[in-house]
Amino acid sequence: MFRFEDPTYLYLLVLIPLLALVRFISVRQQKKRLRKFGDPELVRQLMPDVSRFRPAVKFWLLLASLALLIVVLARPQMGTKISHEKRTGIETIIAMDISNSMLAEDVLPSRLERSKMMVENLVDKFTNDKIGLIVFAGDAFVQLPITSDYVSAKMFLSNIDPSMMATQGTDIAAAINMASHSFTQEEGIGKAIIVITDGEDHEGGALEAAKDAKQKGMRVYVLGVGSAKGAPIPIPGSNDYMRDHSGNTVMSALNEEMCKQVAEAGGGVYIHVDNNSNAQSLLNSELDKLSKKETSSTIYSEYDEQFQAVAIIALLFLILEICLLEIRNPILKNVSIFSRSKKTASILLLLLAVSTAASAQNDRQLVRKGNRQFHSGQYPDAETLYRKAVEKNPRNPQAVYNLGNALMAQKKDSAAVQQFESAAKLETNPMRRALAYHNIGVICQSHRMYGEAIEAYKKALRHNPNDDETRYNLALCKRQQKQQQQNQNQQQKNGDGKNQQNQDQKQQDKNQDQNKQQKQQPQKQQPQMSRDNAEQLLNAAIQEEKATQQRMKKAMQQPRSRKLEKNW
Repeated sequence: MFRFEDPTYLYLLVLIPLLALVRFISVRQQKKRLRKFGDPELVRQLMPDVSRFRPAVKFWLLLASLALLIVVLARPQMGTKISHEKRTGIETIIAMDISNSMLAEDVLPSRLERSKMMVENLVDKFTNDKIGLIVFAGDAFVQLPITSDYVSAKMFLSNIDPSMMATQGTDIAAAINMASHSFTQEEGIGKAIIVITDGEDHEGGALEAAKDAKQKGMRVYVLGVGSAKGAPIPIPGSNDYMRDHSGNTVMSALNEEMCKQVAEAGGGVYIHVDNNSNAQSLLNSELDKLSKKETSSTIYSEYDEQFQAVAIIALLFLILEICLLEIRNPILKNVSIFSRSKKTASILLLLLAVSTAASAQNDRQLVRKGNRQFHSGQYPDAETLYRKAVEKNPRNPQAVYNLGNALMAQKKDSAAVQQFESAAKLETNPMRRALAYHNIGVICQSHRMYGEAIEAYKKALRHNPNDDETRYNLALCKRQQKQQQQNQNQQQKNGDGKNQQNQDQKQQDKNQDQNKQQKQQPQKQQPQMSRDNAEQLLNAAIQEEKATQQRMKKAMQQPRSRKLEKNW
């Protein structure tokens, strides 16, 4: 497959017809001036050494050289690694529960981290299969559309966190329904839905969703993470655990019975995930049982530069133009002074072209070597080669961009952002500039710098409005930013609520002291009050105090009524 890496330079080919037109006009004017001296035939006889065709040939050789040099700037490339492969695999959609209950640590290091490790091991096992990722809690959305890009799958997997979900809870039915609509339209291929959850289904409808998926030819596998005894849910950033509305510590337990029912309804199996590797082996063996379909595809895995051959032809044309004289001189004794300036310019152009081609070849060869190291997973070696390419040519945007990718793969995020910003400034191609801004957004989003990420995604969309992945990340980032602001506001409200509660408690104690004083005063003024009347007054005060406490609890719980009944 043939392509141009920088096709924008091909617009310079417009100069070729313009220069030809200028040449045509100048030749006509020259002929008019010669007619003023005398008859053209007589003039030719007086100048026998002058050639009519050599100047034209020299001009067209220079013009052809210019056209070829423009093609060199456009960087022609050819797909060198072409594979017509027949791939046999399955399609898998993983629906991962990221509700707060998945933070429980009855499975080490936690339910969520253990689930991520299982998915990562599953991706490492895949070779020709396709994978998609859905996250869910009280709601569900697609984190990664079904793809064969396992690198992107791992990248999206590492960014999963319960804070991504604005609505907490556990809605398994929504996850299964969304997964059943996320497969390709390919028929005859095994399709598996892997639900990873602790089984606390708060919304219901999971059995019906699993049966519907089974009727569509999909298998629903359920991985139950956790223990039946249950474990408390730690609050991120504190040493405390989540509590219910009554103030009791929430104990999240695995509902194995419900998980088994969902797996049976979906035609799959239930696998319990604990601290050993048995669950991974069972899942791999079950997926191997699915039917695999063979598909053929043509893949160009790498493109090689082809500008060298074009540059050599251009240099040959320039050398031929230098050797070709404008006068008839078979024995090369007389050298035309008229053509000396043109020869000098041609020699300078030749030297410039040779030096440019040599320098361009050096830094581009380093970039290609770095690409091979990057694709093989040798990120430090790729970084070294990219840095050498940048030293050779600091204005090479692809070397700078690829250096950012190598740093990003090594989790050197701050240095990677600097390289992506430099690449965006150097790059003239809007598509590649959009990629640089997109990667900046991904890094900022992973560090929960949502404002910076949103701005980066917006810049990427300005240069490439058709990038669906950037548009999706932008929408997700806005949701995460909104959730972050809500959490901050809620924490602030909780702090204000505690202060208000302390003030109310002080006021209540003051009122109780006043009531005691008031009760003591009547006793002094009415020493003859009966014992029954005193007990009635005391009971009334106690009932009033209980009513006040109930009103205070109700006021404290009122903001929480806007959320789900269960926030885990």
